[in-house]
Amino acid sequence: MKAGHDVVIVGGGLVGASLAIALDRLGLDVGLVEATPPGSLPAVFDERNLSFADATVNALDALGVMSKLHAPIGAITRIHVSRRGDFGRASLVAADYGREAFGRVVVARDFGQALEARLGELSHLTRYRPARFVGLGEGDAEARIVRISDDDGERDLRTRLLVAADGTRSGVRAALGIEADSHDYLQTLFVARLRAARAPDGTAYERLGDHGPTALLPRGDRHFGLVHGVARDEADAVQGLDDAAFLERVQHAFGWRVGRFLSVGARSVYPAIGTVARQTIAPRAVLVGNAAQTLHPIGAQGFNLGLRDALTLAELIETGGGDPGTPGLLADHARRREEDRGRTLAMSDGLARLTANDAPLLRPLRSLGLFALDRVPSAQSLLVGGAMGYRGEVPALCRKAS
Repeated sequence: MKAGHDVVIVGGGLVGASLAIALDRLGLDVGLVEATPPGSLPAVFDERNLSFADATVNALDALGVMSKLHAPIGAITRIHVSRRGDFGRASLVAADYGREAFGRVVVARDFGQALEARLGELSHLTRYRPARFVGLGEGDAEARIVRISDDDGERDLRTRLLVAADGTRSGVRAALGIEADSHDYLQTLFVARLRAARAPDGTAYERLGDHGPTALLPRGDRHFGLVHGVARDEADAVQGLDDAAFLERVQHAFGWRVGRFLSVGARSVYPAIGTVARQTIAPRAVLVGNAAQTLHPIGAQGFNLGLRDALTLAELIETGGGDPGTPGLLADHARRREEDRGRTLAMSDGLARLTANDAPLLRPLRSLGLFALDRVPSAQSLLVGGAMGYRGEVPALCRKAS
């Protein structure tokens, strides 16, 4: 016998779990298919540092997640952007826009624990874990059949809407026959906790280089969250460096704006590969988060964009007043996400390609761009609005209640 749900979400990571919480408010019967067993967190909830845009903070606060965080949260009150070897830099200050902060820095593991605590409070959620998506069965005009495998073998779930939140290599996306375009930036990113002579003061630094960014995010524990990009063919050698040699390398790439680097924690390694689905909807199915688009981490917009995918879907389901998987509702979702998705993808990809290109003719153009960003209010406002998550048709939960 098939279990029936209004919505089945495949993927219990950042976006999938957040969507389940948003849908529970609507009283929908939701199934969440998760790869990890009870008591464990998905691998994405590691020691990396997540930069939550202001709109994201508003939404997670409304969903009751922010109050579940236990580790100190860092506020981003200033953004400093520069490029090694180029003239010019840009400095953006939240107070100039009447804001306390542009966003917050949260440790992924703490966020995962907060989501887990919130999921445990939901009353309309069925969790299938550990379980994996196997494929699609033969559905009809009213529902999808989702085949999963768990410790008891294979089973079918019947759902009026299937949500793919299963990451960059989405099995659901492949099963739906949706193609995706990928671009390998030939960069590898090292992520770690770093301590410097000067403690964070609310400034997020983005130091651009030929082989990717070196970013420092202000954590709430007097450490910085480090992201250091290296050329792919150098990654193994960099991984083999001891802490002292690694810190020396990062110091050379970043400079001395926060003084000498003193210590670094365990390093995680990720290849920088962008992936964009050619479409985000199919009959009674929708892609959200990394299943829909995986961004280069420059600008730290990946999760923020994916959360807006999920919250827009929840909002449309709430106002739709019935079937969550109708063609009209899904078409509205694709339309509403088009501007935000397109502009955020263009910004992330454009910055990654332009800033990593060491062609001499591009240097004056980059310097001019940074100079304009630092001095032209309209250019600043455009960047700030997007970075804070206010681009396109913003979900209501992202707008702070007055």
